[in-house]
Amino acid sequence: MARVGQVKAPAGERLSDRIAIGVLTQAFPPGLVDEVIAETGRAEQRSRLLPARVVVYFILAMCLFFGQGYEEVARLLGEGLGDGRRSWRVPTTAAIGRARRRLGVEPLKALFARVCRPVAVSETVGAWYRHWRLVAVDGTTLDVADTAANEEFFGRHASGRGAGAFPQARVVALAECGTHAVFGAVSGPLSAGEQTLSRQLFPKLGEGMLLLADRGFYGFELWQAARATGADLLWRVRSSAALPVVKALADGSYLSSVHAEADRKQRRNPVQVRVIEYTLAGHKDATVYRLLTTILDPDAAPAADLAALYVQRWEIETTLDEIKTHQRGPRLVLRSKHPWGVEQEIYGFLLVHHAIRHLMHQAALRQGVDPDRISFIRSLRVVRRQVPAQAALSPRQTHPGTDPHPG
Repeated sequence: MARVGQVKAPAGERLSDRIAIGVLTQAFPPGLVDEVIAETGRAEQRSRLLPARVVVYFILAMCLFFGQGYEEVARLLGEGLGDGRRSWRVPTTAAIGRARRRLGVEPLKALFARVCRPVAVSETVGAWYRHWRLVAVDGTTLDVADTAANEEFFGRHASGRGAGAFPQARVVALAECGTHAVFGAVSGPLSAGEQTLSRQLFPKLGEGMLLLADRGFYGFELWQAARATGADLLWRVRSSAALPVVKALADGSYLSSVHAEADRKQRRNPVQVRVIEYTLAGHKDATVYRLLTTILDPDAAPAADLAALYVQRWEIETTLDEIKTHQRGPRLVLRSKHPWGVEQEIYGFLLVHHAIRHLMHQAALRQGVDPDRISFIRSLRVVRRQVPAQAALSPRQTHPGTDPHPG
């Protein structure tokens, strides 16, 4: 792309329409952003200093440089704009807030649905077990601005020591274990359980995936809903769960059955599962870990392999930590004063994280190494440094298939 300082904006075009932010426009090309804006009915009826496309990129930049003020983020986006005679007027905080409200959350959600998918290919190291793509589901909470609107919608954690300092939003995500690419996410109030929210993510699952989940997710109905997607499952369950041995298998696992609550006492309508039980060698803790899987054939996936594989579930814990601790910053609070803005921010964080993780995967693939060998923190710093340096020309309103920079 040409640097802005080298090219004049055509007559009648605002310089703000020509903002691009390097790395992020590779992941989310202007043409695609224009498409989702049009699809969600957020296209402008008149020319503005902050057209919808610019606002999308502003939200992405805000979630990349979290903790910076609105106007500072706008300056970073506009750095280098102008041809020596004209310059982009940095919008005020109030103007940016109004522009965010006009945009709403739907374009960000649509962009996430279009772009954020598993990225591993057959050559990706550490992303597969045999023919299965390893994915995991987990949830977390995010502190949000302490306003009446946020408290009413999200609620706040309460304990014997009193109420939490901030309202909290709950987020449940699906991530590819080998690349940390989040390809499904849903947010809601604190009162919404992880099981309830996770069900909304199951349309993202399919054959060839092996879904890992911790013991907080297991429930018969949820298990059946996930199983119906065609994905295989490997979930931890509580050691107190009643799982009778129906058939012992040569690898030390055994076949058992689970039932709906209404059928449990009479053992009606059993659903067959395979159970793997193990302890961790060399640990003083004698906890018995119990896993359920839909893979009934021990030759297809031996018990020792599945027990070792379950450790991969921690990759989604690391993924959520990347977003909360490193990208957002420790102990920082989402700034939006209204629930719609909180959800907008959440999708902004997820989109930026996916863009960074996609670049990391490409780098790992070129070197033939596991993406885990590349530092997320270092990659984040590199992307942050590149944004001002890559403030560059982007085409005017584009149409599907005409974007000259498809990323």
